[in-house]
Amino acid sequence: MTRPLSTRDLLSDAVDLHVHPAPSPYPRRLTVAEAAAEAGAAGMRAIVIKSHHNATASDAAGANGVDGGGRAEVFGGIVLNSYVGGFNADAVNVALNLGGRVVWLPTVSSPLHLARENEVGFPTATTRLRPARPVSAWTRNGSLHPSVKAVLREVAAADAVLASGHLDPDSIIAIFEEARRLGVRRLLVNHPNFIVDASHAQVRKMVDLGAYVEHASCHYDTRSHYVNFTAETLARWIRAIGPERSVLASDLGQADNPLPANSLLVVGRLLRSFGFTTRELRALTVHNPSAVLGLE
Repeated sequence: MTRPLSTRDLLSDAVDLHVHPAPSPYPRRLTVAEAAAEAGAAGMRAIVIKSHHNATASDAAGANGVDGGGRAEVFGGIVLNSYVGGFNADAVNVALNLGGRVVWLPTVSSPLHLARENEVGFPTATTRLRPARPVSAWTRNGSLHPSVKAVLREVAAADAVLASGHLDPDSIIAIFEEARRLGVRRLLVNHPNFIVDASHAQVRKMVDLGAYVEHASCHYDTRSHYVNFTAETLARWIRAIGPERSVLASDLGQADNPLPANSLLVVGRLLRSFGFTTRELRALTVHNPSAVLGLE
């Protein structure tokens, strides 16, 4: 009989690469410091905080400076939406020099996201927020825009992580190819079957370029307002790509949704029911996300 998966089994020294705390124009359940405390209480090593609207490196530094022990370390980054100027190498340079570790390609400004905006179920802003404007990676003649390459050079120079955001699969592959050519070593695919709608074959191309593939517990935890897929779907994805290149993150922090660390444990236990070993599950929550961030 398989022993039940404990919090320690799954989350001791774990890293959550995708947490959405306050402050944010969207309603959030917990602050950065509270997210770090929840993760720390579960034995986790670190979290990465993300905002669709502003760089989070300063928020991360502030949380790490809060008195009191037991918190997970906090890392930030920047999402290349219209709110920061899209493919803005100057904004990326500042975010990375302030300690940011992840640069996400456009999310709410992705043309694909905007085309599917009524389907994705994103929250309504609680502030007076101007609509996101589309940010394209392409020039009119079909080549990657020079501003994309300028951003990639900043990512390479900082040895930071380039994450795929909500772009379409062909754009992700093209940008990842150019990123590797320019010296980017750390690549991450975000929720490939949510918004992105990538096939297994397309994601394997991304993995062949060195990417890890992140799956978000918020899409598999039945308590989540964003639940979209069955645990069986997640198990198939991980088996198709391999636990050695897969990551389990939460993508949580939204008001009325489960807490991030708790959701990781719930979904980890679902995966255990599909036969994943503790070693495989810790690859998803500990070893692979640590490798992505360079915390090995």
